[in-house]
Amino acid sequence: MQKSRHDIWVGLFVLIGAAAVLFLALKAGNLVSLSFEPTYYVDARFDNIGGLKPRAPVKSAGVVVGRVESIRFDDKIYQARVRLELERRYVFPKDSSAKILTSGLLGEQYIGLEPGAEESNLAVGDVITQTQSAVVLENLISQFLYNRAAEGPSAPAGGGKP
Repeated sequence: MQKSRHDIWVGLFVLIGAAAVLFLALKAGNLVSLSFEPTYYVDARFDNIGGLKPRAPVKSAGVVVGRVESIRFDDKIYQARVRLELERRYVFPKDSSAKILTSGLLGEQYIGLEPGAEESNLAVGDVITQTQSAVVLENLISQFLYNRAAEGPSAPAGGGKP
């Protein structure tokens, strides 16, 4: 009788530990966020989203104000359509702009919202038209190399004959 009671407590402890590890793994992978705030949706169109993923944070002034709900390709205008899920307590003017930014040099990508100056605010289903696409590191490197090749070989550092 005593042994089975200890087995139950040990089993319960192991289950709680496994649940905690699972929760931390999902939280670290940005796959779960526990926010019970009411939200509203707005869309933004980008020419290039780089490595942006669903559930990526949407930040304004460094504060997380929402998440990326979904990403899809609009084959009529040939742009990526990103649906943003913003918390209802944060309102932004209709002329706000959205940028795809990167945390650090090679960190995760997120959307940065910069508020505009218009008096009316974004509402459910509105589209943010002022957007800046992601900076793709490979494109920057190839552009740099192309410009260096176009300049031609550089002159020797000595400035002449020895």
